[in-house]
Amino acid sequence: METSSLRLAAVKAERPLEMVFIRHAESVRNRAKKGAVYFADEYARRDVEGIPDHLIDITPEGKKLAEATGIALRKLYGVPGYLYHSGYKRTIETADGILAAYSDEERALIKVRSNLFIRERAAGHTYDMTEAEAEHYFPYLKKYWETNGGFMAAPPGGESLAAMAERVYLFLNMLFRDRAGQKIFVVTHGGTLRLFRYLLEHWTYEQAQKWPPGQSPKNCGVTVYRFDEGEQRLKLVEYNRILVAS
Repeated sequence: METSSLRLAAVKAERPLEMVFIRHAESVRNRAKKGAVYFADEYARRDVEGIPDHLIDITPEGKKLAEATGIALRKLYGVPGYLYHSGYKRTIETADGILAAYSDEERALIKVRSNLFIRERAAGHTYDMTEAEAEHYFPYLKKYWETNGGFMAAPPGGESLAAMAERVYLFLNMLFRDRAGQKIFVVTHGGTLRLFRYLLEHWTYEQAQKWPPGQSPKNCGVTVYRFDEGEQRLKLVEYNRILVAS
């Protein structure tokens, strides 16, 4: 329960009162890749090839789910002081869908901010490749990934999760400094969400290598941290919950 005393305790500890993370709604690339690292073939990528990652749209179904998620978020978590997104088109569109659930008066209270520190990992040279192409042009990649692991390894020309963690850390420090005692919504990406968990829950490198079975973040999955006065930190109270009945 939100109380003035708990809010004051969060301010004193320099932590937000509550942080609600929402992975973006289904994107057209999500649909085309069907959860795989690479495209299955040229046919699978034909509609999205050549579109940079920051300009990828959500699907019509994703838009509907974002809007329905907004209705549930408003009911369960109320009006946030700030809503952050990465500036990528799919997080902007998801944020717009969520905010559609709020009245004009409520939206006037929500400060919407774009922050490039919470963008998705840079995929590098294999971004638009099929699996066969990636194996052909980067035959060493599978062995390299097995040796270094999914946290430390970087795709060719891309970014490792370890490198991403540095900018996500800076974002969290900004929130701790400037948004203490407040309720924050963050519309983010799957890779970025793993790093929020790594930093907020003090995961080891081994824990951050890959998602445990069945825990990969879902489109519009909601993850919630609340300030715990006894432990003086943000604690996970909800992970990857779809708020809308199928």
